[in-house]
Amino acid sequence: MPPPVAGRLTSLLPRNDMADTHSREFIPVRIAILTVSDTRTRENDVSGDTLEARVRDAGHHVSGRAIVPDDKNRIVDRLIEWIADPEIDVIISTGGTGLTGRDVTPEAFRSVFEKEIDGFSAVFHRISYDKIGTSTIQSRACAGVAKGTYLFALPGSPGAVKDGWDGILKAQLDYRHKPCNFIEIMPRLEEHLRRK
Repeated sequence: MPPPVAGRLTSLLPRNDMADTHSREFIPVRIAILTVSDTRTRENDVSGDTLEARVRDAGHHVSGRAIVPDDKNRIVDRLIEWIADPEIDVIISTGGTGLTGRDVTPEAFRSVFEKEIDGFSAVFHRISYDKIGTSTIQSRACAGVAKGTYLFALPGSPGAVKDGWDGILKAQLDYRHKPCNFIEIMPRLEEHLRRK
């Protein structure tokens, strides 16, 4: 398993921070995949498999994979465990973002966020609208940051997973993506803790 992204990134950055973007090297990220479902098993988790294949095809490492039921406390417990794990840089979930009574993934995620990435939901809905029209309003996809870890909650359909990964995360989790990406700011996510 590679060392933490923040350390790897710091050693690759030019002296004047982001000035030289032409020679950036790909930096693999360690991603944990969480499927939230009362009915999915490892054998029928098509969305989780779709996400894992895309993460690996992009050159990243899958550092964890789990299935938890649609239960806020169980989701939060897994998130807290993975956020504390120094071998995980990013958590991506699939499922539980709808409007039914059992859909509690956004509530679980927001309870651990230190900062929400509002633009993620907006861009996700824009991409989704082009494919499924107004039905996109039934999704509550969200994203945020907690203790230096990025968290992304995608809907449970394979199509939504493809939209979220292909349309947003593949580029934003690639250090070479310009003009900016999530990886280049990763070393600064916890800078407030270092201030005196």
